Amino acid sequence: MFVDHIRIFAQAGNGGRGCVSFRREKFVPKGGPDGGDGGRGGDVILRADQHTDQLSNLFYEPIIKAKSGEHGQGKKMHGRNAPAKVVKVPVGTIVYRAAACKSDGVNADLEVHADDAPAPARFEPGEQIADLTQDGQEFLLCEGGSGGKGNVHFKSSRNRAPREFTEGGEGESGYFFLELRTIADAALVGYPNAGKSTLLRALSAAQPKVAPYPFTTLHPVIGVVELGEYRRATVADIPGLIEGAHRNLGLGHEFLRHITRCAVFLLVVDMAGSEGRSPVSDVASLRRELDLYDARLAERPWFVVANKMDLPDANENLVLFRARFPQLTILPVSGKEGAGIGELKHLIEQWVFKKPELHEATI
Repeated sequence: MFVDHIRIFAQAGNGGRGCVSFRREKFVPKGGPDGGDGGRGGDVILRADQHTDQLSNLFYEPIIKAKSGEHGQGKKMHGRNAPAKVVKVPVGTIVYRAAACKSDGVNADLEVHADDAPAPARFEPGEQIADLTQDGQEFLLCEGGSGGKGNVHFKSSRNRAPREFTEGGEGESGYFFLELRTIADAALVGYPNAGKSTLLRALSAAQPKVAPYPFTTLHPVIGVVELGEYRRATVADIPGLIEGAHRNLGLGHEFLRHITRCAVFLLVVDMAGSEGRSPVSDVASLRRELDLYDARLAERPWFVVANKMDLPDANENLVLFRARFPQLTILPVSGKEGAGIGELKHLIEQWVFKKPELHEATI
C-alpha cells in the first residue's frame, strides 16, 4: 500500500518535576535544601531520509509520543533529560498544522486521538509549517516541556527550609498533516497505456509494473538515469492521467501533486494511436489538465516523447503531428525496442543541467 498523505497526532514529553529534599549527613547539622531539578521532556523531530520513499510507517503508527523527563532527586541531582523522538519521513514531505472544522457526523468515532486529548471530529490541512526537501533536514514538530525547579532554588535568608518546587512544563502536542510530493528532475506524464513504465525501464534500472491494461502504475516510481560525465538525473513515472484529472477524476489529485516539484515534463504520447486516441488531442488535453490543476505548471519547460514508434501508423501520425506543432521539441522513441533512448537521455541532460529558458510553445 502506497501512502503519500496522512494525519498524525504528535505529543512531546513533559518535563520532570523538581524535588523537595534536605541534606542529611553526619556532622552536617541543618544541611539545608538540596532538591534537584527535573529533566527536560523529549522533542518530536521529523527528519528527511532519502532511504524512505513513503509515509506507510506512520499509517500504522499515527500517534507519536516522546518520553517525559525524569524527576529531580536529592543531593541536587538533576533528572535525566528524555531523548528526542525522531521520525523518518521521505524527502519532499510537506508538514501542515491541522485545522479543526465542523463535524459532519460521519465516522466521528474513527478519529485518531491521544489519551485524554480533546479533539474535534474532523480536521483539514491548515497552515504549512515545514517543507523537507533535503536529505537529513530536520524539523522540530513538538518541543518537550522544561524541567521543574527543586527547592534549592527557593532558599533565602528568610526562608532557610523551603518546601516549594515547580512541576515540569507540558510538552507541545497537536494534530498535523503530512503530504509527500515526489522530488525528481523530470516527470513522465501521459495517458494510461502510453508506455511510460516501459520507457522508465529503458531509461533506468527501475522496474515498474508493465501490463497491457490501463492504470498499471498505481503510485509514482522514480528511476535514476545515468548520464555522461558522471552525471545522473531522476525521472518519475506518474500514474496515467485522464480527462478531468484536475477535478479529481481517475487518480486525479492523488498523484498530480507529485509533478509540482519536477523541473521538466516529458509528455509521453502514444504516436501509433494504439488505444484509439489521437496524439494531437492527447497533448492538448494533458497541457490543459496541468494548467487547470496549477497555472504555474504551464510555465515549466516541457517536450513531447513520441513513443511506440515501432507500431504501424506511428510514422504517418508523426508527420501529421510535426505539421500541427512545428515549434515543439518532439523526440520519437520506442521504449519496447530501445530506439531513441540515447537521444532521450541526452535531451534530459540538456534540459536538467543546462536549464534553458522556458519553452514558449503554445497549443
